[in-house]
Amino acid sequence: MSSADRPPFRVLIAGGGVAALEAALALRALAGELVATVLVAPEPEFVYRPMRVLEPFAYPAARRYPLADLVSDIGAEFREDAVKRVDPVNRSVFTAGGNELSYDALLLAPGATLRPRFEHALTIDDSRLDEQLHGLIQDVEDGYVSKLAFVAPTRMPWPLPMYELALLTARRAWDMNTEVSITLVTPEDSPLAIFGPTVSQTVERLLVKRGILTIPSAHAETPEPGQVSLHPGARRLQVDRVVALPELFGREIPGVPRSGAGGFIPVDLHSGVVGLDRVYAAGDATEFPVKHGGIAAQQADAAAEAIAALAGAPVEPRPFEPIMRAILLGADKPLYLQAHITGGHGWSSDVSEDPLWSAEVKIVARYLTPFLETRDRAAVR
Repeated sequence: MSSADRPPFRVLIAGGGVAALEAALALRALAGELVATVLVAPEPEFVYRPMRVLEPFAYPAARRYPLADLVSDIGAEFREDAVKRVDPVNRSVFTAGGNELSYDALLLAPGATLRPRFEHALTIDDSRLDEQLHGLIQDVEDGYVSKLAFVAPTRMPWPLPMYELALLTARRAWDMNTEVSITLVTPEDSPLAIFGPTVSQTVERLLVKRGILTIPSAHAETPEPGQVSLHPGARRLQVDRVVALPELFGREIPGVPRSGAGGFIPVDLHSGVVGLDRVYAAGDATEFPVKHGGIAAQQADAAAEAIAALAGAPVEPRPFEPIMRAILLGADKPLYLQAHITGGHGWSSDVSEDPLWSAEVKIVARYLTPFLETRDRAAVR
């Protein structure tokens, strides 16, 4: 059978976030009509999550896009459903809606599950951040909250939002001529240590300038409302409110292996799921320690190249080589942060008030970034 007569290679993508959309776009660019892509996601919208951190401070809401429209423009099929079980032997998945879908290659990008770590703290959830923090910010403005702690669990998720919320709160208090004491408690060796020393030292100076006390290398508990106990050292903070990051856990999908205490999916350098044939994973669901949209997109690119090669496209799959790029909000100007990642830590780090990459965006993705920019420009017109 010639390649022209061969049926399209069936690719099933589970998820509706950055990794899923990046993979669908990459497959379109790399394999074209060689693949037929179906994207299955339980939510109807794609939300540009990193900008939600601004919503409690009366900034415009983060951009939202109907997933059906995005997937249609990509040239794929969208199904609003959720993958509940994988049968890797027969290459099929079973969904919450009672459907069985077959595949030639499967990419899992369902994201992670958020769970509160501290009993006596407000654990942030970026899907409803404005609802959670609007009242707190109002109390800071009115002077009802004078001592505030931002706390990260020992098993940290992506730490950047905690720093942004602390900086934005300090700036709002300054604008309102209100005094507030802000303490940031983190198990990191130094602020945003994952980016390496150059970024960390710059962020540390910024926090000092904003009057934010940082306590690094600290493991926190909240034994009572308004109390934060720190270890080692048996120190204790007394504050009015505690805002905490959640812990992240992998989603349990029968038929898919999980590893470690968090139950994340083990993957190789091409984002292939360890122990399964033609099954890949990308994003927060994987065991890679950095949970960030840009990293998810890079994992998706590695998976898409491997899948495109399976489909017969002239592609030489490249391994996942993580480069972290992020924008820190809350300073006088946004700070652009960049670092290569090795062993879960950053090296060759850079920080600047000027863009360090071509697109001035929070999530840098090879295919998704220009795709969304084109749509945004068209919407403005």
